[in-house]
Amino acid sequence: MMAPEPGLVVLRGGALSVLVAKRSLYTILALLLALALAVAVALSAGPAWLSPSQLLDVIKGDAPGGTRLMVLEFRLPRILTGVLAGASLGLAGSLIQTLTRNRLASPDMLGVADGAMLGVFMALIAGTTGMLGPWWVGPLGALGAVALLLLASGPLDSRGHRLLVVGIAIASLLRAAAELVLSQQELMHASALYAWSIGSLSGRTYGSALPLAGALLLLLPPALLASRRLALLRFDPDIATGLGLPVRATQWQVLLCAVLLAGMAVGVCGPIAFVALAAPFIGERLVGYGRGALLASALSGALLVAAADTLGRVVLGDAELPVGVICNLLGGPFLLYLLLHERNGETQ
Repeated sequence: MMAPEPGLVVLRGGALSVLVAKRSLYTILALLLALALAVAVALSAGPAWLSPSQLLDVIKGDAPGGTRLMVLEFRLPRILTGVLAGASLGLAGSLIQTLTRNRLASPDMLGVADGAMLGVFMALIAGTTGMLGPWWVGPLGALGAVALLLLASGPLDSRGHRLLVVGIAIASLLRAAAELVLSQQELMHASALYAWSIGSLSGRTYGSALPLAGALLLLLPPALLASRRLALLRFDPDIATGLGLPVRATQWQVLLCAVLLAGMAVGVCGPIAFVALAAPFIGERLVGYGRGALLASALSGALLVAAADTLGRVVLGDAELPVGVICNLLGGPFLLYLLLHERNGETQ
């Protein structure tokens, strides 16, 4: 058996083997370690800080009942939900940026998040209830927004800048519609809707994390298996077709995965901006393009949401800033950074 080329390593599991770049492998492991540390800090952080020994006692089952309740029933569910939502947004952003060949494209910019938000608004107002709440309306609203976007902008193989400009207009219209719906509600109902629309992990339970985990388990494998085809999407459609890629089928597959992931995250946590824009940039800077970039983007998104939620719970002491507020504060300077680099030709 021939040895792999320098810089590559073979991962084997039974009859299966995968050739992976060492840079990607080490970066993914480093991101997993950083995420584990971020989760540990998040479990410790809050009005009542916990020491590492107290967290260890909770894991072993030796902690007092109050401490176990605080960690296992209040902090851990929201952190788990945030990590899964961040991973979904990071992966969705990476898929959309690959599809549009534009670094500035994200579910926020293309109206996907606003469509999901409007769908959830309408479901809440109509009194739609369920064991897990109307989270399932998020993907439906996101799909409706994308349908409207494609009707207005043309086919998927049009240049990413056109899709982005039309997407910004669609997003503005959908957000205006959501604000109109919000303005017609009674004060108490409007306050609850507004708190959700900011993007928050407060009150999230293990049941909230379940649909996000299911979406990732269902959609991450096909996204990873399509990584070679995703790399070809970075070329013009004619070139990709000449290389044997079924362009139209791949575009629809990528778009559907991205929209469902982003819509699910919004349906569970509300619109959390900045993550789907920044995570792919971080992931590709760390590992380059390909399968590793998708995983790195997902892990970067999870890390960003976990860190933002922790910061929001400690920056004001006893008060809490929603994770969406922290991400918006970080997103403005980051978007300016991307715009300046776009102008200088350093991004796609």
